[in-house]
Amino acid sequence: MQDDPLSPEVPVRTTRGVLYVHSAPRALCPHVEWAVAGVLGTRVSLDWIRQPAAPGTWRSEFSWQGRAGTGSQLASALRGWQMLRFEVTAEPCPTAEGERYSCTPDLGIFHAVTGIHGDILIPEDRLRAALVRSRTEETNLEAEIARLLGKPWDDELEPFRHAGEGAPVRWLHQVV
Repeated sequence: MQDDPLSPEVPVRTTRGVLYVHSAPRALCPHVEWAVAGVLGTRVSLDWIRQPAAPGTWRSEFSWQGRAGTGSQLASALRGWQMLRFEVTAEPCPTAEGERYSCTPDLGIFHAVTGIHGDILIPEDRLRAALVRSRTEETNLEAEIARLLGKPWDDELEPFRHAGEGAPVRWLHQVV
């Protein structure tokens, strides 16, 4: 069979990532599983453990693999559910940058593009807009940049990130 130059086959690029459900009421847990299964197209059963930072809620972690864009689909499927705190990460692949989504009931959803080393990449137009806001709206440039980096979401999620009651712990060591 000869290759057809008019319809070249485009290889499907996959990425992988992790869904961190930091806190969910027990009644919401099966709905989270159904939403994740709907995105991934396969049955999903998460291992739920109690979340000590918010009594009465549960937490889970789930490693996933899928097409580029799966991280955004997972975040979209879960956003807007009150009382749900989560993060979705997606590693970069040959056709897409990495991504990070963080969501809290109070702040809503945060999205950042990440590079191959996990650094947040802020587009120059967003930096320019932050500079303009800091000059015209009596906001602080440092606060604007902190928001672009997701600091308010990090601050709110940090107590929920700590492992509790047997949750897996991943220690990352800083290398200089």
